[in-house]
Amino acid sequence: METLDFMLPAMSMQAVWPQIILVTTALFVLLADVFKRKEKTAFTGFISLAGSIIALGCLIMTWPTSGGSSFSGMAFTDGFSFFITLTVLLILIMTIMISINYQKFFSRINCGEYYALILFATCGMILMAAAGNLILLFVALETMSVSIYVLAAFHKDNLRSTESALKYFLLGAFASGFLLYGFALIYGATGTLDIAKLGNFLTSHPQILHSKLLIAGLVMMTVGFGFKVSMVPFHMWTPDVYEGAPTVITGFMATGVKAAAFAALIRVILVPLISLKADWIFIMWIAALLTMTVGNIVALAQENIKRMLAYSSIAHAGYILIGFVAGTGLAQAGMLFYLMAYAFMNIGAFGVVALLGKEEGEYNKISDFAGLGFKYPMMGVAMAIFMFSLAGIPPTGGFMGKFYIFTEGIKAGYVWLVIFAAINSIISIYYYLRVVVVMYFHSSEGLVTMPKPSRTTVLALAIACWGVILMGIFPSYFWSLATNCVFTLV
Repeated sequence: METLDFMLPAMSMQAVWPQIILVTTALFVLLADVFKRKEKTAFTGFISLAGSIIALGCLIMTWPTSGGSSFSGMAFTDGFSFFITLTVLLILIMTIMISINYQKFFSRINCGEYYALILFATCGMILMAAAGNLILLFVALETMSVSIYVLAAFHKDNLRSTESALKYFLLGAFASGFLLYGFALIYGATGTLDIAKLGNFLTSHPQILHSKLLIAGLVMMTVGFGFKVSMVPFHMWTPDVYEGAPTVITGFMATGVKAAAFAALIRVILVPLISLKADWIFIMWIAALLTMTVGNIVALAQENIKRMLAYSSIAHAGYILIGFVAGTGLAQAGMLFYLMAYAFMNIGAFGVVALLGKEEGEYNKISDFAGLGFKYPMMGVAMAIFMFSLAGIPPTGGFMGKFYIFTEGIKAGYVWLVIFAAINSIISIYYYLRVVVVMYFHSSEGLVTMPKPSRTTVLALAIACWGVILMGIFPSYFWSLATNCVFTLV
């Protein structure tokens, strides 16, 4: 009787160690939550924080020196996935540190489920950056999305939170359908779901580039990813969901989801489908212009700081899309640099807003910040730094991020797009500095008080401030890391 030899695929645990640690931590958190004492509300938070730091340490120890893949090409182990994973893990750590304080005055939040969902969502984000196959990418995206849907509705007794989460779920389901249908059309046109083989196939078969099936698949994928990055006209869910979700989760969504979605956008469209650039470049040019313009113009009229930061997030997606339009290696490095700087300044801004929370609700109006710069000096300084960075004022990470992306946009020949981006940046200064003016030049009329922050929250905001300032004063270290990582992109 003939025997068949079974060969295991080449496996490198380096590609999945952070994910394994995060999933193990999430499961342990769920178990520990059953047996912990009710008064130990921060116990599961500290377990989650410890697991996240271990995952970060493991990632740094397995720093890739070159591009590669594992599990028969299902997962990449290149510098690009390393940089996005590093950024997402930093976001996770700061989110958990702020959450430990946040849950002191939102006792209705079930700690075990809350932290487990954050860890599962982060696992999905990391897999999106490392996915080498469209099926794995979709599974990772749904792992992230389902967790975020639940987290957005964690204020179960708040109708606004429930309504916004339902909107997010329904629109997200439609976007996932578009994305999956796009993957199916791409497979029908090329016969492969492997991202590396997809690029090689299009290079060796140029006659397929004008296939209607391929173009339709590209359009469908653009719709799916456009929803996740809040690209106009797929941005309408953003302000409602950001306003209704718990403030810490809003910051997590605004940074982690955006980083993972842009990573997938680069990995799936920009690199393997670069041969189709002539077909999508004009559409993405218009999308970048509309995204930054709509985000900034509508943000001017917002009185709710979470909605203002939501439209700000849309505008920043437009700035990052300039790097996508330019498409060069250095432009992709600029996108990575910008995503990390944006993570520090946005997590920090939402962290300060979260400090003003209370059991009965949250102080979300910009007018609620009146006089807080003098009442809480350290909070005022931190918020001012984050606002300056979001506005792109030197010497902050936000300024350097725009500098690198705008420079590469000009080098690639998209001068008018960069000019419009610069005009939009000037417009944005008004609503960012408005928060600073209210904090320092308006007298406090209400009884807004800030609960005493925990040490972890203070440390998280300090890390965010340190990251924003360091990336502005010494950007070369982060720029070198981004360029070295992006040039190992498989």
